[in-house]
Amino acid sequence: MPMGAGLLQQWLKTPALVGAILPSSQRLAKVMARHASDSDALVELGAGTGTITNELVRQHPAVPLILFEQNSILAGQLHRHFPHAQIVPECFHARTELLAHLPERTVFVSSLPFRSLPAHIAAPTVAVLHRLLTEAPQRRLIQFTYQPRAPFKAPAGLVWRRCVTVWRNAPPAGVWELRMPFRPRKHDSATLRTD
Repeated sequence: MPMGAGLLQQWLKTPALVGAILPSSQRLAKVMARHASDSDALVELGAGTGTITNELVRQHPAVPLILFEQNSILAGQLHRHFPHAQIVPECFHARTELLAHLPERTVFVSSLPFRSLPAHIAAPTVAVLHRLLTEAPQRRLIQFTYQPRAPFKAPAGLVWRRCVTVWRNAPPAGVWELRMPFRPRKHDSATLRTD
C-alpha cells in the first residue's frame, strides 16, 4: 500500500492525532530538513509517512535518527523504509528514557498537529520538549503549522521564531523554530513568545 493511502486511512480513524489527509509536500520536507542542519542527532516527532524523514536522511545522511510514530501501522512502514533509524512506535512523551543521552546539538523535527491534539498528549509532549530544549542551549525544535500563528504557546524560557512560509504546500505551511532566546539576525523575523 502506498504510504499516502495509509495516511488517509489513519486520518479517517483518528483525525485529531493525524492532523492532515495528505502527506507533507516535497517542498515543505526540504525546507524542514534544511532548517534541521548543524545537528549531532535528529529526533522526528510524528514521522507519519516518512516524507520529511526522506529529506532528513538525504540532507543529513550521517546524523543518527530517532523516529517517533505512535500509529503502529505507519511505524511499521517507517521501519521498512528506514531500517537504519531507531523507530519508536509510541508517543514521544511516553519514552523519555530513550532521550536521556542526546547530544547537546540535537534538533527535534515535528509534524505533530499540536492545535488539534488531545490535551493528554499535547501537554506532556510540550513539557518534555521544554525540558529537553532548556537542558542544552543549542537544541531546537523545527515545527510546521498550517495556522498563521505559532504552533503552541512558548513555554517559559523558550521563544518562537517564524522561519519561512512554504506556499507550495496544500495548505500553505509556516515553518517555525523553538529554542532558548537568541539574538536575531537582521533577516530573521520577529521573535514571538505567545500564540
